[in-house]
Amino acid sequence: MEHREVGRSGIAVPRVILGAGNFGGVGSDLSVVGSGESKEDAFAVMDAAWDRGIDCFDTASSYGGGASERFIGRWREARRPGGLVLTSKLFHPRFHGDDGGLARERVRRVVDDSLTVLGVDRVDFYLTHEPDLSTPLEETLGAFDELRAEGVIRAVGVSNVDGDYVRECLRIADERGYARIEYVQNEYSLLARESGRDVLPLCIEHGLGFAAFSPLAGGWLTGKYSEGRPYPGGSRMTLRPGPYEQFANPEVFRAIDALGGRAGELGVSSAALAIAWVLAEPGVTAVVVGPRNPEQLDASLSALEIELSDVERSELERLFP
Repeated sequence: MEHREVGRSGIAVPRVILGAGNFGGVGSDLSVVGSGESKEDAFAVMDAAWDRGIDCFDTASSYGGGASERFIGRWREARRPGGLVLTSKLFHPRFHGDDGGLARERVRRVVDDSLTVLGVDRVDFYLTHEPDLSTPLEETLGAFDELRAEGVIRAVGVSNVDGDYVRECLRIADERGYARIEYVQNEYSLLARESGRDVLPLCIEHGLGFAAFSPLAGGWLTGKYSEGRPYPGGSRMTLRPGPYEQFANPEVFRAIDALGGRAGELGVSSAALAIAWVLAEPGVTAVVVGPRNPEQLDASLSALEIELSDVERSELERLFP
């Protein structure tokens, strides 16, 4: 599988990264811990990913109430894969009663816990999961710089941020002599294109890596949701609909039908075509996919075989509001 370096980190990742947000839960929502993949199902997905050349797994300290990191740690212990690149994140509480945020003491504490659970001496990328408005950004970046200097993390990144946040990170690093962020991980898809207006151009300008998570918009771009029909059991719209309720309108349903028609003309799936659109965007280093089984993983990987021209990308964009 093709790999690309993330920023100037010296670390290369595959164009498709395995996202472990469904392991043991649904993202960082503590109310649905236990609703995601079991350890056995997570192992099956990780085995399939590794067999297919995906040697980068993305997790977070809060995914599945901590189950995601635990499952990856146990898989590593059982499989002992050489060269696995790990990405984790912090901000949200990891369990009921846990604190949250990006204060220096918490950054150091949570990263230390991640190392223990993952069973490693160093995490390749550690990212802020969300901006923390109650903690000065200088404090957070200073804590990460300390950890990087200590060899606990190799490179620093940020997630769920806008262009102003990225600019401020770069400014602080320049003024204080911190190692700069090398990695931005934001939602980006045909249904969520905000990062393309500001963050992606910034990443290109400053040579930062960019990974697009939720390239299928929580499953909406697979075509499994249809207007007037109940949502499939176990889907995100039945477990954690909040982030995606905005898509439940006639205009989006028409666009998804049109995407399916275009995919049919090309002989590919809607999911593969939607991911191919993201991968063809200049500045996108990789996509982070969260398959619930090996079959869904293969559907995502088929996007690597699709080459879209600029004209074709624009045609797909115009389908969507």
